[in-house]
Formats: sequence, structure tokens, C-alpha cells
Amino acid sequence: MPFFISKSDSDEKLRQKVKEISGENFQKCYQCGTCSGSCPMADHMTVVPRRLMALLQLGNRAALDEANTPWVCASCHACMVRCPRSIDIPKVMEAVRQLKIRDRLDRIEPGKIDKKQIADMPQIAMVSGFRKLTS
Repeated sequence: MPFFISKSDSDEKLRQKVKEISGENFQKCYQCGTCSGSCPMADHMTVVPRRLMALLQLGNRAALDEANTPWVCASCHACMVRCPRSIDIPKVMEAVRQLKIRDRLDRIEPGKIDKKQIADMPQIAMVSGFRKLTS
């Protein structure tokens, strides 16, 4: 699916903020696709990691807002280990998640989870989900 972006659509503040939070220079990514090929969660993502890096490089906030990639990322570091440019992609994903949380975009609401579901969930999964998906 092609997308078009003009200079006026490019968000330089987004790029700077992600670099500041993650400490990573995602501009080094040359779109080889190794991260996406290594990702065990790629089938569940609306935008694979390689494309997310491209969207960040372009500063395309609208497309990033729609992507579920940072939320689905398992932070397993398979992408980072295989990245020929040594980019810590999970740190970049975490930075994007933090920006979304700072915008008060919660992915789950603990009060709305069914009591039966809570009883069946492993506690570590609940804690991890609350840390990762709520502000």
C-alpha cells in the first residue's frame, strides 16, 4: 500500500523526541527488512518493523498513530540482534509507546476487564500489560 507524504506532513519534533527518548539513531536504518523477517510478532502487526522505521524517518505521525506495531512488539530483541546497523529497535518501539501514552492514548482500561478474565490471567501478564498499555 503506497502512501504519500509532503514536507508539510513531516513531523521533525516526532523524530527528535523518539531519538531523545530511545537514544537510537533510527535514521541509520536502510530498510533491509531483516528486522521484519526476524520478528515473531510480525503476523500480528499492521505495520512491520521495517516500515515503522521508514514512517519514523519520514516523520509520518498519522500513519504511526494508526499502527499497532509498538503495542504488539514483544521486545524479544530478535530484530536488534540481527540488525546490520546495530539499531536497538525495541528501544525505538518503547519510545513510540511512551509518546502515545503521553498523549493519553490507553490501549486497555483495567476497570473494563471482565472479572473472570482477570482471574484466568497470569499476574505477570496483567502487570506487563498495564505498564505497557496504559498511561
